[in-house]
Amino acid sequence: MKNWDELEAECLSCRKCALADTRTNVVFGDGNRQAEVMFVGEGPGEQEDLTGKPFVGRAGKLLDDMMAIIDLDRTRVFIGNMVKCRPPQNRDPLNVEQEACIGYLRSQVALIRPKIIVCLGRVAAMKLIREDFKITREHGQWFQKAGVWMTALYHPAALLRDPRKRPDTFEDLKSIQAKIREICLHTYPQEE
Repeated sequence: MKNWDELEAECLSCRKCALADTRTNVVFGDGNRQAEVMFVGEGPGEQEDLTGKPFVGRAGKLLDDMMAIIDLDRTRVFIGNMVKCRPPQNRDPLNVEQEACIGYLRSQVALIRPKIIVCLGRVAAMKLIREDFKITREHGQWFQKAGVWMTALYHPAALLRDPRKRPDTFEDLKSIQAKIREICLHTYPQEE
């Protein structure tokens, strides 16, 4: 298995799919590399492509606010994406692009060994939880795969487009907080 530096170097020079031709930067992922909790989105948007960091645009600000509700921040979690390069016009990543890139995410998961993976949106949930995952019906439900607990939230960009989904997402966040308290030893500072 590659170490972090080898994996990042390989990813930054990747040419496995056509997204390499239109990217500004590879968005490898960011955060705590010993995190017990991982957030996984579908792919970088315009601001992420420009900065090389995940979730830094409007949806990223909302994700930061969502994490803050449950006492999380970017120092306590790792944030990545299904694909590491921006799909043109922020379209959903094609299956061929996801397949070309999934090895990087799998390697990140293997290095981090998280206890919880939170899928941000339908695309990530369909790839990581189940192919026929229905975000409107199954958001907030828990699934266990290979010893890792997984759940899905509405993507922050979807919440920006439709604020009516926010109350459901608040409940889902509280469920994540409860699961972290139940199974994670190091995510929250020791409570007195």
